[in-house]
Amino acid sequence: MRWRTMIAVFSLLAFMTLPAVSQQSSAGNPAAPARAEVLVLGVYHMANLGRDIFNTQADDVLAPRRQAEMGQVTEVLKKFGPTKIAVERQFADTRILKDYGDYVAGKHELIRNEIEQIGFRLAKELGHKAVYPVDADGEFPYQHLVNYAKASGRSNDLNALMDEIGGTVKAQSAYLASHTVLETLLYMNADGKVAQDVGFYYRQAQFGEPWDTAGADLVSAWFRRNMRIYSNIVGIIDSPNERVLAIYGAGHLGWLQHAFASSPNLRVRKLAEFAR
Repeated sequence: MRWRTMIAVFSLLAFMTLPAVSQQSSAGNPAAPARAEVLVLGVYHMANLGRDIFNTQADDVLAPRRQAEMGQVTEVLKKFGPTKIAVERQFADTRILKDYGDYVAGKHELIRNEIEQIGFRLAKELGHKAVYPVDADGEFPYQHLVNYAKASGRSNDLNALMDEIGGTVKAQSAYLASHTVLETLLYMNADGKVAQDVGFYYRQAQFGEPWDTAGADLVSAWFRRNMRIYSNIVGIIDSPNERVLAIYGAGHLGWLQHAFASSPNLRVRKLAEFAR
């Protein structure tokens, strides 16, 4: 019985380490089968859309200084050489195809958002025929979490966590104010920052109890939305030679990276690799 238990444990450990091992071995082994590559670029919302609980305060991306910096971002991303560019727009959105076509034809000026400033600009320079909307709807039951915290006497705990998250966003805004767009994106896409952002969600999951899993439900809903996005992006990959750049709000970054890294058919790339 003990021997069988040991075998089961070792088998489980081997299974759990497969994604990380496959990511490393394929990257360093030219003889390994080709795998499509995905680079998820976590960004701040350049138009300050205010859709998140906390939003980076960004200056005008259309200002001459920032436009010059956008050119720097484009040159770095060209090194990845994406064959397709996926953006945070609803999957069924057809307006984006017209806007991009008009931009290529010189009939549309880039507006203040990362979809166009990064996605359209790079796609045109690479000669792409289209950009791909891959976003998915999903619930985000934050008010349920707030109500639970209030009812259970934990409002102060939740407020403290929200203040901490707000502080990181404020620090990010200050960083952008004194750094280039590329430097800010590298800061936001650094492994430590990504892990911290994911950790905030898991800390929210600690608010709840067996008969009211408010925090766990919120994180589960967020996970489900990101898995839908993952599925949409996988759906535009036509061959193992594809290189997909997915441009998304940084809150999605760690979740999408984990999803792609867990697939044996894909290889995750990161911004820092191409900014050296």
